Amino acid sequence: MDNLTFRHSILLVEGLQVTPQSTYAVFILLLLVYVFIMVSNIALVILISTEKNLHHPMHFLFCNLPLNDILGTTVILPRLLQDILKETSERYITYVECVVQAYFVHIFVAACHYVLIIMAFDRYVAICNPLRYTAIMTNKMVIKLSASAWGLSVLMVSILIGLTVRLSHCRSKIENPFCDNASLFKLSCDDGVVVNNVYGIIYTVVLFTFSILSVFITYGKIATVCITSKNKALNSKAIKTCSTHLAVYLIMLVSGSTFIFLHRFPLYSESRKLASIMFHIVPPGLNPLVYGLQTKEIRQKFAKFWCREKGTS
Repeated sequence: MDNLTFRHSILLVEGLQVTPQSTYAVFILLLLVYVFIMVSNIALVILISTEKNLHHPMHFLFCNLPLNDILGTTVILPRLLQDILKETSERYITYVECVVQAYFVHIFVAACHYVLIIMAFDRYVAICNPLRYTAIMTNKMVIKLSASAWGLSVLMVSILIGLTVRLSHCRSKIENPFCDNASLFKLSCDDGVVVNNVYGIIYTVVLFTFSILSVFITYGKIATVCITSKNKALNSKAIKTCSTHLAVYLIMLVSGSTFIFLHRFPLYSESRKLASIMFHIVPPGLNPLVYGLQTKEIRQKFAKFWCREKGTS
């Protein structure tokens, strides 16, 4: 089996299937999307980092989201753009590069959930316990929450990918637009993959269950406070903040779960491939618009910056 593994150290990536007539149109579209995602997310990080008026726990926790979106988009789109311009028979990648890409793909997926969980916790404290918000959400707590989100992602994904890398592989084709754990797993011909199957199922169930329960229990409590409270200003602010958060969470949850579960159904392989790409495009593209433009402080800073730039030109 070791000889087979060495022989297949160069893999063929299926990539995105496009017709010759639409190759350049798809390339330009994806390139523009990538540029928009990168510029908007980097701008948000710079804005929050440099503007002292935005140095609040909510905004610092939010910074994790554009950073993760930059990671998730960069690990996929540049390689995908490169492959679009190649013949399907020339889309090669080394096994090591494939493992690295798969690792960061799953870091992005896991961090999406954990970052939104800690952001939900911040909103819960702000709305349900406003008098103790500054005492609870200190800079130290923000660092702890952010480190926990990234630390859990790294730990869980390292075990997931580590279990797959230990397997020998006798196939050389990645039947996906990019590398992920399921694609790597399918390269193996080993019989002893029970541990991988069990951990993969537990990992997915725990991640989604913990994410869904945490977010919806948190917002359920926030909704209860809003219903019982007679403070209209509080209710309006809570509804505006929570509705944008839930919208982004649901987009991420639906697009993410779609391509994960479609791995189980080969008949819908093309739908799975499209869903997997959309997961790395739609949330990173919408997050700056939903959170950035819906947050009053960030929107005002952008407007001030835009007016200043127009005045100097």
